[in-house]
Amino acid sequence: MPDSACDDASDASDSAGPEALRPHAEQAFAHELSALAAADDRPRPVGWRLSPWAVATYLLGGALPDGTVITPKYVGPRRIVEVAVTTLATDRALLLLGVPGTAKTWVSEHLAAAVSGDSTLLVQGTAGTPEEAIRYGWNYAQLLAHGPSRDALVPSPVMRAMAEGMTARVEELTRIPADVQDTLITILSEKTLPVPELGEEVQAVRGFNLIATANDRDRGVNDLSSALRRRFNTVVLPLPASADDEVDIVARRVDQIGRSLDLPAAPEGLEEIRRVVTVFRELRDGVSADGRTKVKSPSGTLSTAEAISVVTGGLALSAHFGDGVLRPGDVAAGILGAVVRDPAADRVIWQEYLETVVRERDGWKDFYRACREVSA
Repeated sequence: MPDSACDDASDASDSAGPEALRPHAEQAFAHELSALAAADDRPRPVGWRLSPWAVATYLLGGALPDGTVITPKYVGPRRIVEVAVTTLATDRALLLLGVPGTAKTWVSEHLAAAVSGDSTLLVQGTAGTPEEAIRYGWNYAQLLAHGPSRDALVPSPVMRAMAEGMTARVEELTRIPADVQDTLITILSEKTLPVPELGEEVQAVRGFNLIATANDRDRGVNDLSSALRRRFNTVVLPLPASADDEVDIVARRVDQIGRSLDLPAAPEGLEEIRRVVTVFRELRDGVSADGRTKVKSPSGTLSTAEAISVVTGGLALSAHFGDGVLRPGDVAAGILGAVVRDPAADRVIWQEYLETVVRERDGWKDFYRACREVSA
């Protein structure tokens, strides 16, 4: 190729910019959000991009009059989504509660994208999250040079959401130290954030609200104070009600992730997805699908999110080191890694499950052999 052609290709690539590995919800589903906004003739709360009906449709899926298909973002009871959306239309904040892998973060992101058109006003909760992450911080160069000023103040995502009438998100709220959590009390009750260094306050404008997520398994880590909990309307996200629902969720997400990673579609892999989901559900529930055999549950959560990870990893294995068809050998190692978290106790549980349930199941011989091979 001539140098000029190389330069042109390079310039084009540079101007296009690198493609995001995981676009934000409002970017990945911009077409659906735009189509919903165009078709949405229902009343919208102040500051909302869509009506509550359209937000629920965006999450649950449906078809618009112009033929646009809205893909489901959440597979579960409709009433749960309706209550969550309605909460955001009031002055109460929303707390999404559930065990790991129940799509709390996923639902939070898509709610913010549909309501405000921006899901990025995010505080990620950890044991080290400081108060500044929720309130505000300072540009210390400006602070030392000129003292406290508006130019030196660094607003948190929550402060920005208050000032702009947007939806803020706080992930893993119960991971945040209790004294930092309580920073939210004034924000949620008085809808104001004092800045005593400047003798000012930021008042939330209409459209502001907050979505927090918390993990059922984290009870006792940093429990919410009663004062803070009263500021939230709590919606519990359950595990998928049926195996079919969970297979559908895993298949959809694996397809989305696979396309972003340029992995081949795996329509033939539905059988393996169903096997992974069945194994996880049986070990979670402590009983085989037919109810005849009791099994012990390992220490891990074996959530839907982990099933998605196992299948995605298997799809990558089949694409790069196999024939592109998802097979038992592609998912066996991922299942072992998800199940055996405690090398001593969980390995015994896994081996017993293989011999008493998987070995005896019709049509699962290849799966049994693959799991035995990686477990040896």
